[in-house]
Amino acid sequence: MNNSKDDTRWRVSSYSNGDGQCVETAVSADVVGARDTKDLGHGPELWVSSDTWRAFVHAATTSGLTR
Repeated sequence: MNNSKDDTRWRVSSYSNGDGQCVETAVSADVVGARDTKDLGHGPELWVSSDTWRAFVHAATTSGLTR
């Protein structure tokens, strides 16, 4: 599932400290995209359903993988 478009609005992680070790996300009604900030928009993107993203975030935050 790839929803990448030129008009996609990517958001840098709130945990970003400017050292290039961050993830950007893009959210639409039914899919969420993630990509590495180091690639400056030219690298691979991962797109998953909103339900899958919610399950991932829940698993990461409840297992102590928040940082």
